[in-house]
Amino acid sequence: MELIEHSAAAGTITVETQEGRTVVVLAGEIDAALREEASASMGLALINGLPIVVDSSPATFIDSSGLAFVLQLHLAAQEAGIPVTLRDPGRVVRDVLEMVGLSSELPHEPERVASR
Repeated sequence: MELIEHSAAAGTITVETQEGRTVVVLAGEIDAALREEASASMGLALINGLPIVVDSSPATFIDSSGLAFVLQLHLAAQEAGIPVTLRDPGRVVRDVLEMVGLSSELPHEPERVASR
């Protein structure tokens, strides 16, 4: 069930409920153009209290605003006692997290093996 989707010229933030978890999908360019949408998405992701998974694998670019969104979501969820994990973060997100020394701040979900 899709809860919300916001989009800008080149990026989207989608919040969905899947298998008893809230999944926040970051796709395309995650930057300052999505600031308002990021705030609304954060509220929706936190409201039901389910564990949160951030799927950034479709992201092609993330700037400091996008990174701030992910970290603020993590901190707000942590305060509420809600676990947050990254699902198979793409290279662009891993590189930025490593560059700012936060690669170990968010736990990563094990990679899913494609079923045969």
